[in-house]
Amino acid sequence: MGAEAPASSADGLPVPRRYWAIAAIVLAITMSSLDSSIANVALPSIARDLQTSKAASIWVVNAYQIALLAAILPLASLGEIVGYRRISQSGLVVFTLASAGCALATTLPLLSCARVAQGLGAAGMMSVSAALVRFTYPQAMLGRAIGINAFTVAVSAAIGPTVASAVLAVAQWPWLFGINVPIGTAAFIIAVRALPETPRTQRPLNYVGAMLYAVTAILLMAGVQAFAHDTAEHLAIAELVGGGVLGYALLQHEINRASPLVPFDLLRIRLFSLSIATSIASFMAQMAGLVALPFEIQRLGRSAVETGLLMTPWPVAVAIAAPIAGRLADRYPAGILGAIGLLLLAAGLSLLALFPANGSPADFIWRMGLCGLGFGFFQTPNNRTLLASAPRARSGAAGGMLASARLSGQTLGAALVAVVLRVSPSTGSNTVLWAGGSIAVIAAVISMSRLAAALLDQAWHRITTEQAPGAAGIAAFETAALREHGIDYSAIPPRYHSTYFSHIFAGGYSAGYYAYLWSEVLARDTGQWMLARGGLTRANGDRLRELVLSRGRTADPQSMFRDFYGGPPDIGPLLEYRGLMVASAT
Repeated sequence: MGAEAPASSADGLPVPRRYWAIAAIVLAITMSSLDSSIANVALPSIARDLQTSKAASIWVVNAYQIALLAAILPLASLGEIVGYRRISQSGLVVFTLASAGCALATTLPLLSCARVAQGLGAAGMMSVSAALVRFTYPQAMLGRAIGINAFTVAVSAAIGPTVASAVLAVAQWPWLFGINVPIGTAAFIIAVRALPETPRTQRPLNYVGAMLYAVTAILLMAGVQAFAHDTAEHLAIAELVGGGVLGYALLQHEINRASPLVPFDLLRIRLFSLSIATSIASFMAQMAGLVALPFEIQRLGRSAVETGLLMTPWPVAVAIAAPIAGRLADRYPAGILGAIGLLLLAAGLSLLALFPANGSPADFIWRMGLCGLGFGFFQTPNNRTLLASAPRARSGAAGGMLASARLSGQTLGAALVAVVLRVSPSTGSNTVLWAGGSIAVIAAVISMSRLAAALLDQAWHRITTEQAPGAAGIAAFETAALREHGIDYSAIPPRYHSTYFSHIFAGGYSAGYYAYLWSEVLARDTGQWMLARGGLTRANGDRLRELVLSRGRTADPQSMFRDFYGGPPDIGPLLEYRGLMVASAT
């Protein structure tokens, strides 16, 4: 539970350091996101130059993706222990050096090994980027800050093939990797000077959990990719079954831990888990569309050059929508904003599926723009809600899950395209567009299911600490808040009641989770607690730790706080801690 005070401001960095910090974060995200997709375009050239088969060259892509997914949650957990800044900077160094290794590789095994190292470096950068954003910008500007983050991720992923084609038009494939060296060096110099210091949790790294998670992720991802590409079907099934068995072992190992590597503590927060589910489904729909569209465009008789140009409106629209959505996310519920964006994405994909062979480029362009507009409108509010629903001390785990959800959705989307094209080579791309639209509709339904929690969140934002009800008054307060919007509180399932507060009074989570939830409140009040008991001594530190951990799973979490404070828990500090914008009484 112990945490070191951050060196930076508790509510973001000052200007201009804030802008330099976000520049370093954006550069890191751009490189890691681009390298997830640019290698696809160069595979034919790589296979030819390294004298290997096209099937074997796929490992240039797979090695990066598998290493990235296997390391992202362990590194997010490590970031909470040693600091997000250190993990990001280490990731930058590894990624930059590995990029040089990729550019100099002369055989496929060497290139694949360098790509594994590059994936590990990218995992270091991506696992903590969202947490760093949270500590870089003030809470009141979190939405627009995440808008910058979301814009960078979405645009980088979408323009990867276009950038790769442009580089290959003037240089050989090694330059796709070599170009990262000067950019990575510049990003590291900026990061050293600008990235914020963040609180650190004093706990050892969960090595067993990290190993279980890594092997589970490797087996599941390798199995999905092998099955999708129809290579060694029996091996693919064995990998999926093995991944499932190890996944169950991982669940049993982590579920009751105070600070699980796979953040089951956060997944118990309904708003967080719904946001994760929405993210996976939406990225699956997006990736399915982006991978299938080049095939669909060429099926309609367009050239490769025209294909690249017709793909451009999607990332451009995302670039326009994401910052706007970021500002709106600070004012309106993510459930509504996300659902609107996802329905626009579904409409765009469906309209693209209906596009006639003799249609004009202009008609295709506005459909592509609609997809990008919808996805950009969804991503920022969803990410903001996901991060804000987690305690600040668990920002690393929340950011790691955010990146894992994105990668999982993208992997499933690409696998969907591969399976459908294998079954139906001639018209499969059109089928995928319909499937992507359907998945986007499902994601919109999941997003809308967060509405009750979002409206309650908004109601808590409007009150002052002095106006906050006690435990007995929460139900009445929330009933009135929902009735303002014509929603019957009693008709809402209890799991949606007060995402922020009901679990504090209903119980059922591990004591470690409550320790995280109250970490900043405790950090402020622990001094007085210890002074009343003889000062800042090792004995008092051990006593405080034992007090929290001795509770385990409890049906009465209030008792833990009564023991600590000598009275019932005060909801006021929790309001402040959760990042709610407490307004002055009017």
